[in-house]
Amino acid sequence: MDFLDFIEGVQLDKALANINYQADHLKNVVRIRTTEDVGSFEWLPSDKIAIVGVEEDRGNAVNLGAADAPDQFRKYFYQLYKGVGFANIVDLGNIKAGDALSDTYFAVSETVSGLIKKGIIPVIIGGTKDLTFANFQAYKTLEQTVNLTAIDSAFNIGETTAPISASNYLSKVVLHQPNFLFNFSNIGYQTYFVSQNEVALIDQLFFDTYRLGFVRSDIRENEPIIRNADFVSFDISSIRQSEAPACASATPNGLFGDEACQLARYAGLSDKLTSIGFYEVNPSLDFHGQTSHLLAQMVWYFMDGVFNRKKDFPACNKTEYIKYTVAMESQKDDIVFYKSEKSDRWFMDVPYPNASGSKYERHLLVPCSYLDYQVACNNELPDRWVQTFKKLR
Repeated sequence: MDFLDFIEGVQLDKALANINYQADHLKNVVRIRTTEDVGSFEWLPSDKIAIVGVEEDRGNAVNLGAADAPDQFRKYFYQLYKGVGFANIVDLGNIKAGDALSDTYFAVSETVSGLIKKGIIPVIIGGTKDLTFANFQAYKTLEQTVNLTAIDSAFNIGETTAPISASNYLSKVVLHQPNFLFNFSNIGYQTYFVSQNEVALIDQLFFDTYRLGFVRSDIRENEPIIRNADFVSFDISSIRQSEAPACASATPNGLFGDEACQLARYAGLSDKLTSIGFYEVNPSLDFHGQTSHLLAQMVWYFMDGVFNRKKDFPACNKTEYIKYTVAMESQKDDIVFYKSEKSDRWFMDVPYPNASGSKYERHLLVPCSYLDYQVACNNELPDRWVQTFKKLR
């Protein structure tokens, strides 16, 4: 069965605003698969990014209405002008909610997996964030360990024995067998939304978490975190309510809109990232379309990042980097850093025991920042190095 069978084409009367579109508006740049041409749609070898809406919100009972987000997003997205290099983007339409929630998950998983195998980056427009689990399942057939980064105000571990939902999807990811999650990173959690038991569990698993204060103190330090992800889950409620009110879980504190756009661009710039999902926008709560408009800009920035990728990781070899070796007094081994000559981005080598097996090989070169190099020069082990080393042991 072709995964396109799960996707209904775009209904233009619902997805487009009543305006006069210009030639360089995204409406005339993106190849839109409409309900009229579903049967005649053909892939192009140059297709690079695919937008897929998911009309599913049963996984979060407090935010019912999020299923209507994809078409509301399109009304604002297609009014934006194309960026430099924007091309080879296709909008496939929406995955309708299945008879059961598990049916929707299956459709999302098959769609994401099918697109990645074609070398196309899926951009999932939810829907609720429990769809992150379906996105995760898509990597099962790709036979690789994966890194997940969630931009979210909470960890979403919840009750492990309860049915999957937006509040416990991470526990389902962690407990999934076979397990192919190498690392989980949270960006932007707020301490009062996270129990101490969850914090302890995250620490035991050597996962990486970054509080909102750290994230906002220097937004550039989040780039290496996102650069290490295979896929990203972006919960709109991580943005403060004044900036993105259209979510039942929105709260007074969080990211600003421009910070959210910057993080989305970092995701696009990552050569390693192969899919992304944006979740929890609820048009029934959207005053003047403010949140849908912000989401459209976030997706625009993600695409701007994709079209500015430098292909310096993991596509190139170490000869294309400048190598820096830092001698550490506190341990016998040096720490080796690499700086890409293409992008000025930093990486560091983390040794692992041979017994760990080949499935971890691509995690040896860990994205980092210049600040990590400075920390090592002060004879301190960078936190990113320590966390990765613990996981590899």
